Amino acid sequence: MINHDTSALTIEIKGVQFVNKGAELMLHAVLQKLSEIAPDAEIVLRPNKGSPYSERVKLGVFQKLTLSRSVFDLNSITYRFPRRFRNWLKEKWGIVTEADVDILLDASGFAYGDQWSSVALTQLSKEVTRFHKRSKPYVFLPQALGPFTRKQDRKKLRQSLPLARLILAREKSSHDHLLSLDVPDSVVGQFPDFTNLVMGVCPTYFNHNQDVFLVIPNSKMLSDKNSKSGWQSRYVELLSDAIDVARKQGLHATMLNHEGAADQSVCDAINQRLAQPIEIICEPDPINVKGIIGHCKLVMCSRFHGCVSALSQGVACIGTSWSYKYERLFEDYDRRSFLLTSPVDESALNQLIVDGLANVANDNRGQIATLKAESHQMWERVTRAAFDEMRV
Repeated sequence: MINHDTSALTIEIKGVQFVNKGAELMLHAVLQKLSEIAPDAEIVLRPNKGSPYSERVKLGVFQKLTLSRSVFDLNSITYRFPRRFRNWLKEKWGIVTEADVDILLDASGFAYGDQWSSVALTQLSKEVTRFHKRSKPYVFLPQALGPFTRKQDRKKLRQSLPLARLILAREKSSHDHLLSLDVPDSVVGQFPDFTNLVMGVCPTYFNHNQDVFLVIPNSKMLSDKNSKSGWQSRYVELLSDAIDVARKQGLHATMLNHEGAADQSVCDAINQRLAQPIEIICEPDPINVKGIIGHCKLVMCSRFHGCVSALSQGVACIGTSWSYKYERLFEDYDRRSFLLTSPVDESALNQLIVDGLANVANDNRGQIATLKAESHQMWERVTRAAFDEMRV
């Protein structure tokens, strides 16, 4: 047993960033919980394109030195660095190595599966194996995983994933993908997306006095990662048609950019189709984003965490899907009929919006409360698996 006090823990949160507001919301969800279970722990984030120094420094976190590129991974050598040298890196430059990390919490959301490169799975397998070798907990927080059909990927994952301390799937499809790799039941769990516990704060500039129809686009609906037919040619048209229909229903239409430049281009393309372009909100704070969503009458959303933010607050939400994770999410909240897996005509869209507005009055508080209770249970399991053994 590792004999640590939680005040001495160094905890890495992997897979989060600041451009994608869903990924940043997951970061805040983890930080909020760590403030309860390990309030004095030191937090580590990896630098990447979506996680620049200017954003990380605001949180007072340390920077992870990651010695890997493509299939090459040299992080194992950090365990050979003299402790004095590692302490100097940390105290002088705020840099920590893998050898300094006590617990890794992977909050990647959706990063491992056939829709992504095998390189990521190779690096993941090596990292999980190294953590297991040194009795350090590697925990996958609830996320979408798989499918895993490539032969070499399956071989690596069968060897490495059972070595993780805990792997939590966000829904049944991901859970089944893990079981297909022979990951033991003792390691696997299934819990909903945990950002449902985060309270949103609506900024003062947002108009609270109008019935708002909020559109949240997703550039992935137009990418080659979307294998669902029809979306590439009809997606922008469908969202602009939805705005026209919503206006006829007396709603005030607004768009929200949930992730950077790629989504901004979709927002701009939608506005180009409208006779009267609408406001595009670019809110940098994910807590405010959730607050805005919570004050809308109806949301049409293609971003996963935008959908979670609506559904978990009882806001009527029409979703569009480019991945199985949306189907499972809307099933969890008993709103499957409000998810579009393929484009529909204007008549069907009109009916969906009418039904969505009527659905606002439907009481879904029981399902929401159940899913939030499951998120609390998830954190209890994570605490037992990764933190309890480290308490003195």
